[in-house]
Amino acid sequence: MKRVQSIVQTLAVCGLALAMVSPLAAQNMGRGTAKVVRIKGSARYTTGNNVWQPLSVGAVVKPGTLIQTSAEKGAYLDLVLGDGDAPLPGRVAAAASVSSSDSRSYTPNVEQNIVRLFENTILQVDKLSSMETGADTVSETQLDLQRGRIFGNVKKMSAASKYEVKLPNGVAGIRGTIYNLEASGVVQVLVGSVVLAYVGADGNVVTQVVMGGQQFDAKTGQITPIANFVQKDLVKIAKESRVGPNTPSKMFTVDHTIYFVSPTTGQNGNSGPPPGDGE
Repeated sequence: MKRVQSIVQTLAVCGLALAMVSPLAAQNMGRGTAKVVRIKGSARYTTGNNVWQPLSVGAVVKPGTLIQTSAEKGAYLDLVLGDGDAPLPGRVAAAASVSSSDSRSYTPNVEQNIVRLFENTILQVDKLSSMETGADTVSETQLDLQRGRIFGNVKKMSAASKYEVKLPNGVAGIRGTIYNLEASGVVQVLVGSVVLAYVGADGNVVTQVVMGGQQFDAKTGQITPIANFVQKDLVKIAKESRVGPNTPSKMFTVDHTIYFVSPTTGQNGNSGPPPGDGE
């Protein structure tokens, strides 16, 4: 058991190594925030000491915040990551109630990542940061999905950037992707690719690449095409959140490079050509 816990802890911090930058560039590191742009049903949050407060549309969420959505069927919460100044999808009263909901159209720009928390989900925002190196922007996003299910999109990132979602039994590395993740270890990819590193039933670490149109279940170790009815549901969600197939292609960019997450060394490798323009 200790060995498994140690591996999982290693998985949580593994991923793409950040590029070496000068001390001057390091000073430009920014600590990002997230913003709630939609809520259906209710949600609450805590920043520690198990003191919970209601969440409403327009709330700015800082790293270290634990979010929980209600268990009522159809409830969800949409977060724009790394942008506390994200515009709201319409006029919202400053003192919105905990049960407020807003499902009006909202189109994220090319620089925004969206994550949707479905009902009965617990997600912690661990890290949101960005750094200007002079030649590029290096960003780091770390989320901890403790229970439930999330759906999100990830914009094209620089080679040194990383976006990781920790699961109870592993970690998913995501790039240029529209994805669906369950805390149980089910991964579905609508566009792009996800690299999942997890602890198998035998206690060994397994790495699985899941490509667009595929789904993977860590419990069974099986990778299969996404069923048509499931894919339609994912497309519907993408349309609702304005991150997917119903928006012009310029609204999101797909990076087809496959990045392999090392669960033991914290280093990465890749196959295929260097990241291009996503076409």
